Amino acid sequence: MRLHRRDYLRGAGGAALSALMAKHSNPAAAQSRANTLRHITGATISSLDPTFQGATRESLPLSVNIYDRLVSMGRRQGPHGFIFDADNLRGELAERIDRSSDGLTFTFHIREGATWHDGSPVEVQDIKWSLDRAVTARSFAKAQMAIGSQTSTDQFTVVGDRQLQIKLDRPNRLALLTLSVPFLPMFNSKLAQRHAGSDDPWAINWLKDNAAGGGAYSVESNRPGQQVVLRRNDRWKNGPDGALPFFQRIIIQTVPDVSARVSLVERGDADLTLDAAASDIPGIEQRGRARVLPITQTNAFQCVSFNVRTAPFDDVRVRKAVAAALPYDDMFTAAIFGRGQPLYGATWSEPPSPSVFQPMPNRTDLEKARELLREAGRGGGFRTTFSYPSSASATVDPMAALIKESLARLNIDVTVQKMPDAQFTTMLVERRLAMFFDFGTSWLTPSDYIASNFYSGPGRWNSSGWNNPEMPGLIEQARYETRQDAYDDTVMRMVRHIRDEVPVVLLWHPSHDAVVGRDIEGYTYWFHRGADYRDLRRA
Repeated sequence: MRLHRRDYLRGAGGAALSALMAKHSNPAAAQSRANTLRHITGATISSLDPTFQGATRESLPLSVNIYDRLVSMGRRQGPHGFIFDADNLRGELAERIDRSSDGLTFTFHIREGATWHDGSPVEVQDIKWSLDRAVTARSFAKAQMAIGSQTSTDQFTVVGDRQLQIKLDRPNRLALLTLSVPFLPMFNSKLAQRHAGSDDPWAINWLKDNAAGGGAYSVESNRPGQQVVLRRNDRWKNGPDGALPFFQRIIIQTVPDVSARVSLVERGDADLTLDAAASDIPGIEQRGRARVLPITQTNAFQCVSFNVRTAPFDDVRVRKAVAAALPYDDMFTAAIFGRGQPLYGATWSEPPSPSVFQPMPNRTDLEKARELLREAGRGGGFRTTFSYPSSASATVDPMAALIKESLARLNIDVTVQKMPDAQFTTMLVERRLAMFFDFGTSWLTPSDYIASNFYSGPGRWNSSGWNNPEMPGLIEQARYETRQDAYDDTVMRMVRHIRDEVPVVLLWHPSHDAVVGRDIEGYTYWFHRGADYRDLRRA
């Protein structure tokens, strides 16, 4: 049952909305309101430590605001807002980074005068402890560091009062880039160690509910599942120009109902929501009381995936037949209202660019599909299933109906299965789904990293279970290749394999529709799909 705004106002959410309106109408509160950003979300923040293995996705962007990293990605102006720029790294807690000519040694010069939230100075031993924790503790950071060939505490060496070196066994394109992601915060080690123990030497349990950082914001209060309040750190000087963020306070409030979240922004009682329903976006744009920033998620994709390990989709001709039968344009319109960038419809015979995420030469061609099925000995059709998680129903419900209708023209009888999320994930990991909707987001954008996650290995994100024998070698070759032309050639070979074997049918990059108040400027789409409050200001 959908909760209407009038019903919402009667409940606890209505009390929160009324309180916001009362504060906004008070002259003194209005002044405070000008310096306060209210972010309304439908999600909850389960941990202040982004590396905690039970952390929800919302913990990741929060950590970027309360913890600094050694390096940060830059940002660039896009047509509807700023977009992260993985090709433009800058020092954050490190004011300078030197790289040896052989690409094996990075020297980080820690920023002079940097302090933790408690006022104590950032020391190079804190950085050493944080990196040691990343490769040692049982957390999300360990696997992330391994991607950049950083696996041992012996690789991190203090070489001066404010200098630390990281040494690699061989050059790795991702070594520096991986240090910029949310899983690699720098901790106030002295504070954390006071709350560590023999059974928890890295203070994992304490850091889940307490912060030990020095980022642009400190945690003023935290009511898990309800609200987190951040206070600006006026000592912070680690931004791109050394300037403080505009907002003095950030209130991140959980409001379960999606319509109520949008209403709060439209009324001016909140400033930002990132999880509005796609079907609501046209109405928001038409009313004009809030702005929608439709920023294409170029590091994310949605697709139709096949279980290539079982019949009938172990036959590449069947996969190609389905790819030729999908009603792409109709799905693009019905599923995401044309908001995004298609990854289908290309006409190339040779890849035009060394990118795993590029439009593929898939188009609707039912005659081609019928011929492929006849070649595969399945001209009379077959029965199969198309599955998806309930959380994706707003997107996939109309798409599933179109797929069922189109494949029926080939005598393929599709049973649509909408499943609880946990059941869907379990069956996906156990390779018990035949054909299904899937999606992914790649924090790092180099094609070798994308291919290693989504087109190789036994992990969940290689959803098709594809096991092309050449792909692992190509990925490793690219990861450690120092010549750009050789890297590009290797990626092109990967793309050809993906085109020829069709383990998944890429559909599109979806749109990241940020709904912001009309006076909010500077919003940036980040690879983690959350808000960086340091970017924002009130006009």
